Amino acid sequence: MLQSKTFDEKNFIAICDELAMRDEALKFIIATHGYPPLWKRDPSFETLLHIILEQQVSLSSAKAALNKLVEKIGRITPAKILRLTDEELRSCYFSRQKSSYVKHLARAIIDGELQLKRLKIASDEDVRTALKKIKGIGDWTADVYLMMALQRADLFPLGDVALVTSMKEVKKLKQDISREEIAKIAAKWKPYQTIAAYILWHAYLSKRKK
Repeated sequence: MLQSKTFDEKNFIAICDELAMRDEALKFIIATHGYPPLWKRDPSFETLLHIILEQQVSLSSAKAALNKLVEKIGRITPAKILRLTDEELRSCYFSRQKSSYVKHLARAIIDGELQLKRLKIASDEDVRTALKKIKGIGDWTADVYLMMALQRADLFPLGDVALVTSMKEVKKLKQDISREEIAKIAAKWKPYQTIAAYILWHAYLSKRKK
């Protein structure tokens, strides 16, 4: 069995194949829709800001806000964010709440409270603890950063609606299944819950052709 705590282009397909051998539902997804994309993001301030924008909205809405911000300021940096007024952020489709969140994040990085480079070598729990100290960052945001920016292999964000919906669909689960029961099912995919999540997201998006 592969034991890597991270994943990359070299082991991603092998991990998918191992999960497919262990789980018929995941095997069916790959047989029907192919392997999932290896979703990967740069471990940067811009990526963390983007994930905050994705909280509780569609991916397209978050991307539109990010694109509008890039159009306005070019390369996204903490210093540039702090120079923007709330009105300027609102013109980039930021809600009042998310404007507050990204400014807190920018300030934490400038003040050295959060050092993204150090997260690359920190444990999953230490990364989550460091990120959740920042206003506006909770478990979902921390998990997505761990999965997509740091390529950590064993995360399963229970607060992700699309992910849980996909699991219910492919596993034919009852709609009112508890988070604890979902977590118990996902635990069977350890130590590669992240890649199982990628497969489930792939199924969700493929069915809806997004």
